[in-house]
Amino acid sequence: MYALREAATAFRRAPVLTGLSAAMIALSLFVIGLFGLAAHNVRQALENVESRVEVVAYLRDDAPEASIQAAQEDIARFREVSAVRFISREEAFAVARREFDELGSIFGSLEVNPLPASLEISLHQGQADASVIRGVASRIGDMPIVEEVQFGEDWVDKVYVLRRIAGLAMLTLGLGFAAVAALIIGAAIRMAVFARKDEIVIMRLVGATDAFIRRPFVIEGMITGLIGAVLAVLGTWGVFRLLSNSVMELTWIPAAWLLAGVAAGTVVGLLASMVAVRRHLGEIV
Repeated sequence: MYALREAATAFRRAPVLTGLSAAMIALSLFVIGLFGLAAHNVRQALENVESRVEVVAYLRDDAPEASIQAAQEDIARFREVSAVRFISREEAFAVARREFDELGSIFGSLEVNPLPASLEISLHQGQADASVIRGVASRIGDMPIVEEVQFGEDWVDKVYVLRRIAGLAMLTLGLGFAAVAALIIGAAIRMAVFARKDEIVIMRLVGATDAFIRRPFVIEGMITGLIGAVLAVLGTWGVFRLLSNSVMELTWIPAAWLLAGVAAGTVVGLLASMVAVRRHLGEIV
């Protein structure tokens, strides 16, 4: 209770520095929150697109029907595969004429169907990772009846790169702003320590331990970090509602991400104050 009272007194004693510290933590987590909001919605959009990614295996013209059936059953047993659909040459020809109007005249003048039969392979949700798709395509391509396998390799690789870049950007910006916030919290703690220099000397004379003296400052930093984290969540929520109402419908950040952000702000405040007070108490004799 003593530590809590002293921490509350410190807030009243230096409200500007405390507010600045909380604002910097709020700004750092707010930027991370915006990137998290964007990354989450981009991730959902990519997952929606990835759920429609298919591996298409074009079959040899001389492939026996029994071999095609056996390959279809074999592929269906892959743990990554959710469904396998056989597309005959006639069906492929009909689809091409229906979906590509500009080729209708060309297809209409052909006496022989140039399109091969194929197997369209759909993957389970969450299995549309580039390495997984490439592995499935490689196994299917090794089958004797398969002429060629396509799965949009360039597009899949670009999606994977985009997701990694977004994650790296979030981490870099978050660490940068967290470092600035920690420095400001450290400066605030330093000023608070020296403002109470005489009181600390007296407390030591009557037998107070450094741990007892440090406790209010540490609690002050932790509360500052918590306030900053809450402000960041509120700011991110405001931007989310603004964009959802005026630009496009977005999905809110998962609760686990929010809890992690609040915990991160609290930990930054706690660690910064611990380091600062331990360092500056040693300067008071």
